[in-house]
Amino acid sequence: MLSPQYRVRRGDPVSPRNDIGTGGPMLKTYHGSCHCGAVRFEADIDLTLPTYRCNCSVCRRNRFWPAIVTPDRFRLLAGEGELTEYRFNSLRNSHHFCRTCGVRPFGIGNNVPDGERIYGVNLGCLENATPEELDAAPVTFVDGAHDRWQETPRFTRYL
Repeated sequence: MLSPQYRVRRGDPVSPRNDIGTGGPMLKTYHGSCHCGAVRFEADIDLTLPTYRCNCSVCRRNRFWPAIVTPDRFRLLAGEGELTEYRFNSLRNSHHFCRTCGVRPFGIGNNVPDGERIYGVNLGCLENATPEELDAAPVTFVDGAHDRWQETPRFTRYL
């Protein structure tokens, strides 16, 4: 399930390596888990880069708020056997939920603009992110409901 590493092109709007003028990545290792703790992970995330809120049916229903990282910056520490995978519509992205508590700690984008693999790490699952860090994280709204990923939906406050 957590397979090989792929490159992500610098400058791509969803690239975790797009440094948006910071002079380079400001990575911090965050530890996270599902609610019951069966699934645990760590990820190297730069919270000065955009995070995402999507209006597609699955993200909207479970209030998924991801930061995007490359496979080499995500490590599943425990609970691979506790995860259940859900795919819908185009079946291109995999949504991973804890089978015990139902929390979605991460998802895997398998068909993003460059055809690269990315991990969407749920910021709500990070245990050592401070309220100040989360409040300062920039949010990019995407229109996944209409498969227009480079556009902002008309309404965003509910996301």
